[in-house]
This record gives sequence, C-alpha cells and structure tokens, in this order.
Amino acid sequence: MRWLAARSSGLGIAAMSYVAIDYLRHLSPTWHSRLQPVLWTVLALVAVSRVPFYRHWSSEFRSALPFLGSMIFMLAALLFEALSVRFVTAVLGLEWHSDTPPLPDTGQWLLLALNEKLPHAVVEILRARVIGLHHFLMLFMMLAFSVLFDSVKAPGLGLGARYMFTMAIGRLLRAVTFVSTILPSARPWCANARFRVPAYPHHWAQKYYVPYARDANAIRQIIREDIAYADPGQFLDDYRPDWGSMSFLIDFLRPTTSEGSSWYSLLKKAGGGCNDLIYSGHMLVAVLTAMAWTEAYGGFSSALIWLLVMHSAQREVRERHHYTVDCIVAIYVGILLWKMTGFIWPAKNVSRERRLAMLEKIQGRLTHAAKDSDIDEVRELLKEVEQGSQESQSRGPTRAMWLFACATIFTTITIVLLAFTWTSDG
Repeated sequence: MRWLAARSSGLGIAAMSYVAIDYLRHLSPTWHSRLQPVLWTVLALVAVSRVPFYRHWSSEFRSALPFLGSMIFMLAALLFEALSVRFVTAVLGLEWHSDTPPLPDTGQWLLLALNEKLPHAVVEILRARVIGLHHFLMLFMMLAFSVLFDSVKAPGLGLGARYMFTMAIGRLLRAVTFVSTILPSARPWCANARFRVPAYPHHWAQKYYVPYARDANAIRQIIREDIAYADPGQFLDDYRPDWGSMSFLIDFLRPTTSEGSSWYSLLKKAGGGCNDLIYSGHMLVAVLTAMAWTEAYGGFSSALIWLLVMHSAQREVRERHHYTVDCIVAIYVGILLWKMTGFIWPAKNVSRERRLAMLEKIQGRLTHAAKDSDIDEVRELLKEVEQGSQESQSRGPTRAMWLFACATIFTTITIVLLAFTWTSDG
C-alpha cells in the first residue's frame, strides 16, 4: 500500500519539484545550474528504466498513426497562425501601431488597485515569473511519460495525440479570431521593436480603412452607401521579391529589403506578434495542460496546476502581453475544446472490454454451473476469463515492438528538446 501511495503521488512531486527548481534561476542561478541537470538526469534515467517493464506497447503502436497525424495537423495550424500573426502586424504599417493607444482594460485596473491594497509580499508573489509556456509543455510531457509507471492510463501516444489535435483546433480558431478584427497591442512600442514592416498601410488598408478610420461623417456615408467611395489617391507600393510559387504571400507578409529573401524566415520572426491576438495562445497551452492533468491524473497536484494557470493569466494581463478578455476567452475555449476531443483519449479500457466480452460468451455455462452449485466449474470459468483478458499483456514483446519502443522514446525526447528550443522566446 505504501508503494502504491508513493507511486500515485510521485508524478505530482516530480512536477512541483521541476517548477520549483526551475524558478531558482531567478533566486539563485548557481543552485539552479547545479540542480536542474541533476533533475533532468534523474527523470530521464527513471523513465528509461521503466521501458522494459511497460506492458502496453501494442496499445502505443495502435496510437502511433493518430499521434503522427495530430502532429502534422498541429504544425500546419501553427504555420497558418504564423502567417496570420505577420499579416495583422504588417497590413496597417508601423505608424498605426505606435499611434494607436491600447484598449481600456478593467482587468489591468483591478490588478493595479490590488497592488495598493494587498500586502507587499503578496504582490511580489503575483509578480514573480513562476511559470511560463515551456513549463506547461514540460508538465504535459511528464504526464504523458507517466504511463510508464501506470500513473496515467495508456496509451501515452493517445494522450499526446489528443493534446496536439486539440491544440491545433485551438490555434486555428485563434488565428481566425484575431485576423477577423485587428486590435491594438497593449504594448504600443512592440511592433517598432520587433518588426521591420513598412511604416505605411498596405494598399488594401489604404483603400478600405484609412479614409474611414477617424471621420464620423465618412463612416456614416459608407454605412449608407455600402461601398468604398473615397479616392485613396496614389497607392504606395511595397517591395516585391521573387518568391516563385510563394509570391502570393507578399501581400500578406509585406517583406522589406532588410529582412532577406526568404518567406519562411519572416514567419519564424513572427513570434507572439505585436497586436492583441485574441485569445491568448500561452493561456490555451496552460489550460489544455491543466485539463489533461486533471482528467488523466487528478489529485492535489491538479489543483496546484490550476493555481499556476491562474497565476500565469494575471501575469499575462499585469505585464500587458494580453488584455484580460484574451485570457478569459482562452480559459473557456480550452476547457470546451478538451471536452470535445474526448473521442481520441482516454482510450477505452481494452482489458475490461475483453473481460466483459468473455463473460458474455460463457454466461450460459456460468449460469448452469451456478444452478448446479458447481463451485469448481465457476472458479474454472472465472479463471479462464481472467487469463483471457490478460493474455495480450502477459505475452512478451516481439523484436519489432522493442524497436518501436526505442524509436518512440527517442522521438519523444527529440520532440521535448525541439519544443523547448522553439518556445524559448515565448
């Protein structure tokens, strides 16, 4: 019983230890540089040591194709999102970003008011950079790897497929949302600091937005006539490099001569963007991680992760990376999307279904044995059911399955490293 209790709480302890040790980078960089490699090494060795004893590789194999499909879908969604981020920043030009004031945000007002009322120690805790995007990604990786210890129901690849599929849908919805109506950033200096797009608007905005942006009479007239009646004058032309078959992206990305000749490099520079990208992508990742943790593992550690989600949300608003509405929308969208993708994971309890199927097959024989008070026959039939339900688990893994296991562990660790590399800048 003590071993089961330790195993059931071990994942939560490991997760909180990871967050605490990583926060040492702000308190004591020396101890952080000592403890973090030790923690990574211990976690990696413990996970690898469990691979030979894992009994669900056949289930993982069946989930491999959905996992790969979800990964490709997510990468495509991230590519579309990066294109949309660059577009909403570039289409109005840098002057619009610097001249347009941020929107009034009552959430920001509330946090500033609480700074005056709460004890200084509490305010410092709220300001502390306890957790970020890469932390939530790592917490999910730890959750998925915990199938090796039977802390979470197998297959881990199924859980990963659901996470990435849900993330992809959320990213697509997010891109469609923020590209529909362009909102000013809560940080007006951001675009000038991070992007080199033209200062003037794209000719689409010159024709359809600029003449009607500030004049109330012009807005009334365009509502009445429902046509872009104003003469925008001579359009200011953009730099147009030769991108071959990808030249159609020029109007969306608006490259400049100083940014090089590659369209892909422009998308990589998009980062988090410099408009208000409703809803928050950081919060979507945080909520999906918390939902996965709550459903798959539960317990006290799930409550702690939700507290970290709330802490991250108020920091997004406090540091003006997002408006309050972005975080609120991300929370309920993430919860709803996770609930909608339950058909991917958790997988059905195969052993339980197999046991029920065998019980249905022997139901008649079991009934007759019970009527005849033949206890030995009843025991034999129940033993047959139990052995049949565990047949696939007790069977030793084949050489091909061992190769699949090694490839899965290697690929997953590679994905972890790439995720940390690509999210190092947020």
